[in-house]
Amino acid sequence: MDTTSKTGLADISVVKIGGKALERNLGGLLDSIAREAGVRRVIVVHGGGDQVTRVSKALGIEPRFVVSPQGIRSRYTSREELEVFIMVMSAINRNIVSELARRGVEALGVAGCDGPLFEGSRKKQIVIVDERGRKRVIEGGYTGRIEKCHRERIQRLLELYRVLVISPLVLDPSEGVLLNTDGDEAAASIASCVRAYEAIFVTDVPGVIVDGKIMLRISAKDKEILEKIGAGMNRKVLAALKYIQETGGNAYICDGTSGDIFEKARTGGCTEITTENPAL
Repeated sequence: MDTTSKTGLADISVVKIGGKALERNLGGLLDSIAREAGVRRVIVVHGGGDQVTRVSKALGIEPRFVVSPQGIRSRYTSREELEVFIMVMSAINRNIVSELARRGVEALGVAGCDGPLFEGSRKKQIVIVDERGRKRVIEGGYTGRIEKCHRERIQRLLELYRVLVISPLVLDPSEGVLLNTDGDEAAASIASCVRAYEAIFVTDVPGVIVDGKIMLRISAKDKEILEKIGAGMNRKVLAALKYIQETGGNAYICDGTSGDIFEKARTGGCTEITTENPAL
């Protein structure tokens, strides 16, 4: 695999696209990815939480969300909702692949559990903060984090295809079950695993907004700013920080509702996440 001028980083872009951005601007995003695929390999990690919620409700399954002691809000995945998650993610994945094929891009759609590309372990218990602000320990459901990434398998696939489209499903080999993992965390783990030179986290707002101001750059040292970032966005920022701290690569949070996300990232049209520079 060719590398960029940054020693040790592969010429790969990892792009995390949430369900809202996909719904609002699927065509534009895939046009951007198709152009980028002519230059370098691209790994697309997609979400689809809103779609999962709609289908769950239609099937009579009420979605449940929990808040961690760190203030991170996330979906609680029951066995029933895991089945919905698998179904919806598969449909989104195939739709992206078919649309890229229509644009002449050789793309392969897989779930992280295929191969497997990724392994994790089911959380037996999790700590949450209830509606009264009290910490509670509850059964963990079917969620987990990527604990092992098979880099060589991903690299072999990237030798055959310009774009990999990956849904954030992880295999727990010890229990033989599939797990839902957060898309932002999955994208950061994948970008670190393949040592991608950049990771772009696509959202449906114009970057990270603090006190009504769009931040052009956020550093790991900006403790006060990090504390002000809302629950939905802070997960993306923390995921981006994890990736750059492990690789020294480039990380951005970009608005995917219009324009070319790669051009925005490279011309200051996104929020850059860094370990060094002060916030602007």
